[in-house]
Amino acid sequence: MTAARILSNKKLDTVTIGADATIADAVDLLGKHNIGALVVSNDGKSIDGIVSERDIVRGLRERGASLLDCSVADCMTADVRTTTESASTRNMLSRMTELRLRHLPVVDDHGNLAGMVSIGDVVKLRLDDLVSEVEALHGYITTG
Repeated sequence: MTAARILSNKKLDTVTIGADATIADAVDLLGKHNIGALVVSNDGKSIDGIVSERDIVRGLRERGASLLDCSVADCMTADVRTTTESASTRNMLSRMTELRLRHLPVVDDHGNLAGMVSIGDVVKLRLDDLVSEVEALHGYITTG
C-alpha cells in the first residue's frame, strides 16, 4: 500500500538520462524500455528534472523536428514533484490526479532517487487492495 511496495514489485529499474543528452536519446530510451518518462539525473541519485512523452510532444509542437537535436535540459520539466517511499497509494493517486501527473519519482529519506511510479502502477495496486478487501468482507459475511 506504499510507494516502496510498488517499487519492490517493479521489474525495471528506474531509467535515467543526463541533462546534456539529446531528445533523440530520450526518445530512444523511452521506446527501448516502453516507458513514458525518464528521470533527468547526472549521477543516478539527484533529480535534476523529468522528461516525459508529454514534454516531448509539446516541444515538437513548438520547435518541430529540430527538437530531436536539442538537449534534454531544454525540454525537461525542472520543477519535479516527488513522493516518499512511505507514501500511501491513496495519497499518490490523489496527488497524481490533482496535479495531472502520470509519473512520480520516489525519493528515499535522504532525498535521493529511489525509483519511479506511474499512474498505472498506483491504480493497479489500489485495485488489488480493493479486491482483497472485498474478498475479506465477503468471507466475513458468508462465514460469520
